[in-house]
Amino acid sequence: MKFLSRMNKRIFFIVAGFIFLIQSCTKKNDYVVSSPNNLVKLTFNVDNGSLNYNVDFKNKVIVDISSLSILENVPVEIINAEIKFNSSSWEPVWGQFSEIKDEHNQLVLHLKLDDKTSKLIVKVFDDGVAFKFEVDNILNTENVNLFCEYNISKDDFFYTPAGESEPKGPFTITGLENTSEELPKLLMPLVFETANNVHVAILESDLFEAKGFNAMTLNFDKESKKLRSTNKGKLVKDKLVSPWKVILIGETAGDLVTNTIPVNIATPCKIENTDWIKPGKTLWDWRVHGYTAPDGFTYGIDNESYKRFIDFAAEKDIEYFLIDDSWYKHASKGHFELSDKLDLNEISEYAKKKGVDLILYYDRKHGEYGDKELFPYYQTLGMSGIKYGFMGRNIEFSRDAIKQSAESELLIDFHDNPVPFTGVSRTYPNAISREYCHAQQDSRRAFTPEAFIKMALINAIQGPLDMNNGNFDITGINSGIREKSPRKKNSYFSTVVSETARTLIIFSGLVCIPDAPEAYNSKADLFEFIQKMPVGKWDETRILNSKMSEFITTARRYKKEWFVGSVINRKGGSVDINLDFLEEDIAYEITFYEDTSETDCETNPEAYQIRKDIVKKGAVINAKMAKGGGHCMWIKPVD
Repeated sequence: MKFLSRMNKRIFFIVAGFIFLIQSCTKKNDYVVSSPNNLVKLTFNVDNGSLNYNVDFKNKVIVDISSLSILENVPVEIINAEIKFNSSSWEPVWGQFSEIKDEHNQLVLHLKLDDKTSKLIVKVFDDGVAFKFEVDNILNTENVNLFCEYNISKDDFFYTPAGESEPKGPFTITGLENTSEELPKLLMPLVFETANNVHVAILESDLFEAKGFNAMTLNFDKESKKLRSTNKGKLVKDKLVSPWKVILIGETAGDLVTNTIPVNIATPCKIENTDWIKPGKTLWDWRVHGYTAPDGFTYGIDNESYKRFIDFAAEKDIEYFLIDDSWYKHASKGHFELSDKLDLNEISEYAKKKGVDLILYYDRKHGEYGDKELFPYYQTLGMSGIKYGFMGRNIEFSRDAIKQSAESELLIDFHDNPVPFTGVSRTYPNAISREYCHAQQDSRRAFTPEAFIKMALINAIQGPLDMNNGNFDITGINSGIREKSPRKKNSYFSTVVSETARTLIIFSGLVCIPDAPEAYNSKADLFEFIQKMPVGKWDETRILNSKMSEFITTARRYKKEWFVGSVINRKGGSVDINLDFLEEDIAYEITFYEDTSETDCETNPEAYQIRKDIVKKGAVINAKMAKGGGHCMWIKPVD
């Protein structure tokens, strides 16, 4: 057996030589690589020409013996192996952390696939594993398929995203084996809760740079009784490089959300100058149409409405205003037929004077402008970003759109069931967000508190999300008086404090708050929490409490200030929040934004209270929340 644990360079050469020495005299050639802390262990071997792997965590099986291949029905032979330890760090342009540590043990297996040579590159971190193939001299690509089985326990619970709907689950392998119903469609990331209370996620990363490969598809094979994933591929130039297969491991569901493996293994940033890429908050017009302000003004698609948004953004230091599907009537090759309801040039100039950047929507269903010309045109309009709708799950097209928007110095926010492209925020950080979830009120449907918690613990693992949280006029939205209210009245269950917490909990480079300026001004003391939090510029992130469908608490630090948000399901209740992450011997002022004893997500969603206190490291806060409610804390050192 060959084994790798943490080592310095000198030890590396000794162990590497030992591996090659014993390879010829062992009957079963297991290649074992462990994490730097020795808790995660990944084993590979070849059995009758089939390459197999298995994953252990704390000496417990996470994934039992499973097959892995890159060329279908081609026998595999391991001809060589290399190992090394890496310890480094890097700074993302924006993210959940200002510095990301990259510490892992790496194993490279040199493979013979008939007459072709290949490498399997394996990285084992303290909180998961990743592996990918590189194949040389591919001529016939018909049988290229990155195939991977996941032999998990039959009784482990698992969940799957469901596109623009609530995630589905829990399922078990036993349940799938015995069902006579149609099997559920499985999407990444699959999230597991094991019998040992370990949490696992299956996904891929760096598909953006794995040119020629389709996105990972997941299914359950009733014959083998195993989960499996496939990525069909084709030759790009003379070398084939697959996406990374990723298995994340955590003690809690929340650990998976802050796991940095997907960005650590992604291709480093390809944009030379990133100074123009600025994460932030944005106001949005689409859900406000038909809202009547206290002064009698009714919002619509017109200059006066948009100037009100811009004025509020400038007053509250909100970086962006997003204009949705309203500024043009039709797009054709090289031409937009502009709406006669507003003067876009006037709005652009007004925003510029106020110091507010604009993001503009584009919907390919309304006609095709011509993608090569689209982004330069947006740049000439003075836009800072594009919200791209109905682009389809076309990998090459989406990849080109990200690159072309970067060339025109535009942020891009993909909507309508986009390609996930996990890890792309490192490679092209102008890819600021995407609607890989059920966005609030999308298709005029509301999601439940339970659905939000599921998406926060499942969909969010793949990267930044655009979910449109942060409504304050919940009663008005539920009454159906707005043009874009949910079709079913009184189906929107939340509280204003929960809405506030959600804007922090869901990580994104662009936090879209969807309500009217007057709705926020009417609760300006509560809106302070959203106003003050520095979106996408976090130094540190922790998930303090998490339980699927029940609750989540997220804490994010910027410099010496902490922002903490919690939400709970429709049962209500409380969670304990230990402030042991604060610095020693420093007094902190803490502002609480809370539900009241009368708050209820169905009958009284807009009741809240605000209070202050002084705390120190180690204090435990019992955060009480109404049914479907929330709890927020802004913690800063006493002056």
